Amino acid sequence: MEYILECRKIFKSFGGVQALRGVDFTLRFGEVHALVGENGAGKSTLIKIISGALLPDRGDIFYMGQPVRIDSPRKAQEIGISTVYQEPLVYSELSVLENIFLGREIRTPWGNIDWRKEEEQARSLFASLGLPHHFLREPMGELSVGLQQLVLIAKALVYEAKVIIFDEPTAILTEHETERLFTIIRKLRDQGVGIIYISHRLEEIFRIADRVTVMRDGEVRGEFPITAVDRAKIVELMAGKLLVEEIAREGVKGDRPILSVQGLTRRPRFFDISFDLFPGEILGFFGLVGSGRTDVAQAIFGLLRPESGKVFFDGREVSFGSPEEAMQAGIAYLPEDRKVQGLFPIQSVAYNISVTVLRELVRRLGIVDVRKERDIAEKHIRELNIKTPNLKTRVYSLSGGNQQKVVLAKWLSVTPKLLILDEPTRGIDVASKSEIHNLIAHLADRGLAIMMISSELPEILKMSDRVVVMHEGRITGVFEGPEKTAENIIRAATGERMAVAGGVGV
Repeated sequence: MEYILECRKIFKSFGGVQALRGVDFTLRFGEVHALVGENGAGKSTLIKIISGALLPDRGDIFYMGQPVRIDSPRKAQEIGISTVYQEPLVYSELSVLENIFLGREIRTPWGNIDWRKEEEQARSLFASLGLPHHFLREPMGELSVGLQQLVLIAKALVYEAKVIIFDEPTAILTEHETERLFTIIRKLRDQGVGIIYISHRLEEIFRIADRVTVMRDGEVRGEFPITAVDRAKIVELMAGKLLVEEIAREGVKGDRPILSVQGLTRRPRFFDISFDLFPGEILGFFGLVGSGRTDVAQAIFGLLRPESGKVFFDGREVSFGSPEEAMQAGIAYLPEDRKVQGLFPIQSVAYNISVTVLRELVRRLGIVDVRKERDIAEKHIRELNIKTPNLKTRVYSLSGGNQQKVVLAKWLSVTPKLLILDEPTRGIDVASKSEIHNLIAHLADRGLAIMMISSELPEILKMSDRVVVMHEGRITGVFEGPEKTAENIIRAATGERMAVAGGVGV
């Protein structure tokens, strides 16, 4: 039997979006097989299918040479497939020992948990991995993230895992913790365990992997022994030859930046961030998992306090202690998760659009001026082409695209000078995405400065006048004009240090 795990022609779609298109993937005994690709390439969807969190629409999975249906994470664990995430899923209040044996407790003949045998087995497991085991009785929540990951590896071995999936395992580890993890992965490989290793850090891939598969747009674009490929080839396959639809723009209008960020730092999230943003400009921010883009946006908006650096907005130095202060100054923020942070789902469309100007609508005795609320809502529904049965319709019943337009309308109600958009088209259909793109371009052409964070490279290339690329909390590239290419952006996003290109206003 050559493969411990084999996926054949896996398809998966969400609504009208095809996430996986006939993916083939194999894993051998005693092998580290790396899986790489930019955001949205399909890596996470494939891993969720292998680990039982999702079922494929079509395709077959073979485990130990036999066809299997992995319909739950528990089923995956029972047959010998375990997953270790970058932020470990643990029970913080329970002890390390309880976390390891949860669901597979060792019991005495009388049905009680045999703590002594569990501890003996745990000590033996940790010793086989060359790890300390003095913390077995401590609460899991008191351990570092690095140690929590090691506990989950031990738990996988208790379940006799033959396949262990590592999903961005070093994203928040120290250098020492990363080295220790690599040592353990090599030991597991030598013991015959098959390892699937997902990371955007290409330098790690070349250190730890035996084989690498590159994904893009839900398809496998290449699969190589690690010794038969170089970094440049992987970057080329990740980026591809994108056909980017152009959008008509009138260009940057301002000659003085509306926003100037200088040396902004909040360890360990971001370091020495500096850039300018002009009126009428769309400044795109691109980066892979853990790059720090959203953290920077939240610091500007008053959701996160930086420890050093300066922010100048509209000609004066500012330090917003809250989002309310940022809003009053003229900054609006459309968050990544609109359903949790951006909307009041059970409230009406009219309420959601006008909530940012509620104080202006309240008359004496705290009564809302319903006519003003209606006028504001109708104006934005008309301008943004929001499709809703009426103003009283509850927002949760609208489509994803129309929900996003409602969030946008909410912020436009305060007439901002700077609009921060975090993943503005995530989870919406193609037609709505095109409408949102046109709206964003129209707002910029009216002089609004826009900071747009997106994980979709085609969107970044299409919409941005300039692109700021981040990797592990630092800016690794700024591109415009002919330098604004998919390959340059991917190189910078994967940590290949580059000179700042096209750095107007940076």
